[in-house]
Amino acid sequence: MSRILVIGASKGIGKLTVETALEHGHEVRAMSRSIDALDITHPALEKFKGDALEHDSVAAALEGQDAVIQTLGMPLNRETITSKVTMFSHATEILLKAMAEQKMRRVICLTGFGAGTSRVAMSALEMLGHGLILGKIYEDKGRQEALIKASDTDWTIARPVILTNFKASGKYAVLLDEPTWRNGLICRADVADYLVRAVDDPATFGTEPVLARGR
Repeated sequence: MSRILVIGASKGIGKLTVETALEHGHEVRAMSRSIDALDITHPALEKFKGDALEHDSVAAALEGQDAVIQTLGMPLNRETITSKVTMFSHATEILLKAMAEQKMRRVICLTGFGAGTSRVAMSALEMLGHGLILGKIYEDKGRQEALIKASDTDWTIARPVILTNFKASGKYAVLLDEPTWRNGLICRADVADYLVRAVDDPATFGTEPVLARGR
């Protein structure tokens, strides 16, 4: 079992990743600025109040860990729709620098369908709607992915499609090759399951799958 740092752990997929990792027997350090809101207690859980945009905070959180799962998110509002977004790429720059300093290699980064090279799999209509609403966020997720892929780490980039709050199905599709990439739905719990299972799976190193509900 591994010691896993989850960044962005207080809600959403981050919280589900913490729960899933604990269920799989891992030790978890859950990091968030609002970590007091994480209503999970477990002997193998350490809650760490920290800021993903502060180097010293990230470096301290990484100490003694085997892997890091970055599950950052941000609210969709007027500012994030109309203004340049830099949070994802900036946080990733800080994370990769701290990992290099500690000679830590395993990183799993959560982005989304439409980020980076997966944009080519979107239809013209999807691109239009996605660009109007999520364009600024996903431009930065693209920069985030480029940083991860250029790093000297054992990386995995996970790109879920449209997220739901349904219960875990365990029957999701991991679409590794560009011709298979497609939009659709997937529940957050299934995404968390993939993130945790990928931690100790060398076959996922250097891959950038799209995650979707199975057919």
